Amino acid sequence: QPIPQFPNAIGIVTSPTGAAIRDIINICRRRAPMVRLVLRPTKVQGDGAAADIAAAIAEFNKWGEVDTIIVGRGGGSLEDLWAFNEEVVARAIYDSRIPIISAVGHEIDFSIADFVADLRAATPSAAAELATFDAVALLQFVRDSNDRLQRSLQRGLELRRERLHRLRQSRLFLRP
Repeated sequence: QPIPQFPNAIGIVTSPTGAAIRDIINICRRRAPMVRLVLRPTKVQGDGAAADIAAAIAEFNKWGEVDTIIVGRGGGSLEDLWAFNEEVVARAIYDSRIPIISAVGHEIDFSIADFVADLRAATPSAAAELATFDAVALLQFVRDSNDRLQRSLQRGLELRRERLHRLRQSRLFLRP
């Protein structure tokens, strides 16, 4: 599924205490402070982590109030990341009606979740960048477009004034 370009709300499935959530929040707040972030705290390693991750994805789908879901955690050993290789997580991602960005580990880490998700991000920080739009750049684009439109309208108006002036000065109007 395509990732929404202008989300209203992003669901986050990760640990509430790791660096990943802080990175995601910081980047989302910098890029698009108007986007609502909803954290569903989960275990991201150890016994029960895979089931918790799958349940979180299902809950976001049942709730239906987010446009995108980021699923992930920071780096670690293969054993630390193993929950994201479990079938229950892969099936939950596959079954999601809401687009999912997988953000597991660091750039060199791959998990089955990465291959099932709608988009893979190399890191949780990259996932935040991919999930949000740059509000500052968008605002600048709107301002630049407005300036171009104003200049274009002004040029068009000046051309029409000149044409009207030439018509008024023509012999046809001076001596009908």
